[in-house]
Amino acid sequence: MSSIISGAQRVIVFDTTMRDGEQSPGASMSLDEKLELAKILEEMGVDVIEAGFPIASNGDFEAVREVARIVTESTVCGLARAAAADIDRCAEALKPAARSRIHTFLSTSPVHMKWKLQMEPDAVLEAVSASVSHARNLCGDVEWSAEDATRTDREFLYRCVEAAIRAGAGTINLPDTVGYTYPEEYAQLFRDVIATVPGADNVIFSAHCHNDLGLAVANSLAAVQGGARQVECAVNGIGERAGNAALEEIVMAMRVRGETLGFDSAVEPLHITRASRYVSAITGFPVQFNKAIVGKNAFAHEAGIHQDGMLKNAETYEIMKPEDVGQGASNLVMGKHSGRHAFREKLKALGYELGQNALNEAFVRFKELADKKKHVFDDDIIALVDDALARGSEKIRVAKLRVVAGTDGQSAELTLDVDGVEKTAEATGDGPVDAVFNAIHMIVPHAAALRLFQVHAVTEGTDAQAQVSVRLEEDGRIATGQAADTDTLTASAKAYVNALNNLFSRKEKSRPETAIASGF
Repeated sequence: MSSIISGAQRVIVFDTTMRDGEQSPGASMSLDEKLELAKILEEMGVDVIEAGFPIASNGDFEAVREVARIVTESTVCGLARAAAADIDRCAEALKPAARSRIHTFLSTSPVHMKWKLQMEPDAVLEAVSASVSHARNLCGDVEWSAEDATRTDREFLYRCVEAAIRAGAGTINLPDTVGYTYPEEYAQLFRDVIATVPGADNVIFSAHCHNDLGLAVANSLAAVQGGARQVECAVNGIGERAGNAALEEIVMAMRVRGETLGFDSAVEPLHITRASRYVSAITGFPVQFNKAIVGKNAFAHEAGIHQDGMLKNAETYEIMKPEDVGQGASNLVMGKHSGRHAFREKLKALGYELGQNALNEAFVRFKELADKKKHVFDDDIIALVDDALARGSEKIRVAKLRVVAGTDGQSAELTLDVDGVEKTAEATGDGPVDAVFNAIHMIVPHAAALRLFQVHAVTEGTDAQAQVSVRLEEDGRIATGQAADTDTLTASAKAYVNALNNLFSRKEKSRPETAIASGF
């Protein structure tokens, strides 16, 4: 699975998670997080990493510059508007890069030119030539994008693309900025531009699709069939509005159907799940359960018929192996429809080999539990066989928690085990979670600021576990903590304490701080 399919044409993978992906509301990434993500992307074999928009802020400039310093194999790219100051700033940030690219863009659709740019077509055409020429004088690799290309007059688009090529652009991007097009229409756009514009056979054409109509991946693949040889995408499909084309879906679509499509990439799929989970962790955007390739249910099977087929031959219901994308083994979700065969295999996967009598007894208890819960997870099954679950050796642990909440106020009585000594505190707050966190602060005084608090249900239903993520920051050190519990407040307390343990552990280390890895 790691090698490019024999005879397939190579498609360049351009990742914009750190640029367009970060433009998702609430998805900002720290410098350390961007550097860690850059390492993951380079290890995956991503060809081009768009590290940011240097003119946007000093933070973006620094991020692009530092990514440029550490990345040695992938091309590092910075975005710039069609203005000399933008392009100069971008070139400055990219100076440390072994391989660099300036990506400059300008709107070309009537609606954008009239209302956004307030420029006439001839002025836009002149700006394309001037901006690309200026970028080309500063960097040998220049990409030009026709923002809102799919709503641009075709003849005018030809003229703009020709101007960009003449000015020195080596890559031409025809983005579906607003997710408006559909596959065959988009493929034809590339065919027409490549067949019509002089010099088109000397450049790489690129597709950058947004997912407003849920067609970003389909449109990207159609563009490749129409002649594009670069696809711009983001991990987990994050990005403006409904997001970008998902890197993992594009890579695996070409890999699984490579013999038919005739295209493949150099990305190593084994790192896909790692990248997905990291991006989810650092942005706080959970991956939907039914998300293709990286979702929790992507390789899950509950129906008895499906499970039976899977146990006999995985190809009955899986078109790719979960281990190929770093997902581990297929997950047989245990529920009331699961049979004895699936239950026995689940126990084996969890490390238990039971005799027939013990198996029968465990199966009866499993069925009783399954009647109460929609899904029985691994921890539930382990509890059926072994009363004690292994616990970590943390310095601080949640021992007891009692919370009073309602219209008359909120208070928390909390007991923590700190280095083997139980300490108790009572606190109030603006809400029950605030009261719990205040109690933790009373027992374990610290100067860390809460940067993220996020809760989502692991499963559906009132019996669902709540998964809580907490991010703390102190003196530039950032630590995250996670916990799950059927009680949301208990999970919140455990997640906060987990983050504190991680933070204190980091403070004890003398080496420099590094980011935590489990996030047009």
